[in-house]
Amino acid sequence: MGTVRRRGASSLVLVCALAILTAPGLATGMAYATPSAPASPAAPTAPASPRDPAAPLPGPGGKSLEQVRKEIEELYRQAGTATDAYNLAEAETKAQSEKIVEIANLVVAGQERITTLKSRAGAAARAQYRSGGLPPGAQLALSDSPSQFLDGAGRLRQGEKATSDLLSELSRTQNELQRYAQEASDRWKTLEANRVKQEDSKKQIQEKIKAAEELESKLEAEEKARLIQLEQEAQYKAQTAWLSTGAMKDVNAKATEAGKRAVQFATAQMGKPYEWGAEGPGSFDCSGLTSQAWLAAGRGIPRTSQEQLRLLPKVALKDMRPGDLIIYFDDASHVGMYVGDGAMVHAPRPGRNVTMAGAGSMPIKAVVRPDA
Repeated sequence: MGTVRRRGASSLVLVCALAILTAPGLATGMAYATPSAPASPAAPTAPASPRDPAAPLPGPGGKSLEQVRKEIEELYRQAGTATDAYNLAEAETKAQSEKIVEIANLVVAGQERITTLKSRAGAAARAQYRSGGLPPGAQLALSDSPSQFLDGAGRLRQGEKATSDLLSELSRTQNELQRYAQEASDRWKTLEANRVKQEDSKKQIQEKIKAAEELESKLEAEEKARLIQLEQEAQYKAQTAWLSTGAMKDVNAKATEAGKRAVQFATAQMGKPYEWGAEGPGSFDCSGLTSQAWLAAGRGIPRTSQEQLRLLPKVALKDMRPGDLIIYFDDASHVGMYVGDGAMVHAPRPGRNVTMAGAGSMPIKAVVRPDA
């Protein structure tokens, strides 16, 4: 294995991960920060030599194994995009539901306030009726005594102000109730739109995953094993090309204490299966893993990779440190957590487990920092 810097406990995990990720027959020199060329893949037991990945597979489709790999990869990536849309709609639905409950409580409180105000207004009206149509202040104002007149005038003004304040508060409360009712109606419309969005996203996810699984199910056992090997070789090639640009030359920042905790959580999930929409403890999707890792580190972050990109502070690649999140692809449909030494941990796709891979094994869109 090429020389790799070791940083505490996470480096031990990294070494183990590299051993896991190296396919049978590939050279053990596949390190992330300083990769060396892989040896030729070991020949499977039957047939004696592996199928050329560019050769057409048996069957009417006539696609090569490499074409199938790319097609499966694209289908799962599209499913990942739909998964993010589903997760975002789910989060928005939850937020809207909570807001509607809050509005309902305000409406109840407002209705109780109106009942109290109407009761006060009714009491004032009854008092006026019993005094012959004039409030006590007005009767005193008509007194022949100057002192009683002045006192009565003051009380009359106080009474008028109290009545005016009462009517103003009643009107304001009624207006608030009308506003709450309108806001609740708007929230319900948004809630329904989110529900439709969720159902549409769920349908897209299921269709893409089903199509990918059908493609994969048509492969023989040897071809499935070779498919995994092709995936690893493609990742290795992308990682090697990325490193050759000098991308990691100046990347040496240390993790914060929170970052270390997030990395420890994420790497501890290695081996658990990918499942769309899952955020543990038994399975994860890509952003479910990163959001839960940072929650375990004491910091809540957005649930989806697209929202993580939009709302978290961006940092330059050269300033990347363990715990930072790497957003992949132009549509921000995938996310992994940088763990150091040119590697990241992520939940790849359905049919695969949480694992470690080269940080440059997919097209990087941005790096974001949850604990900036």
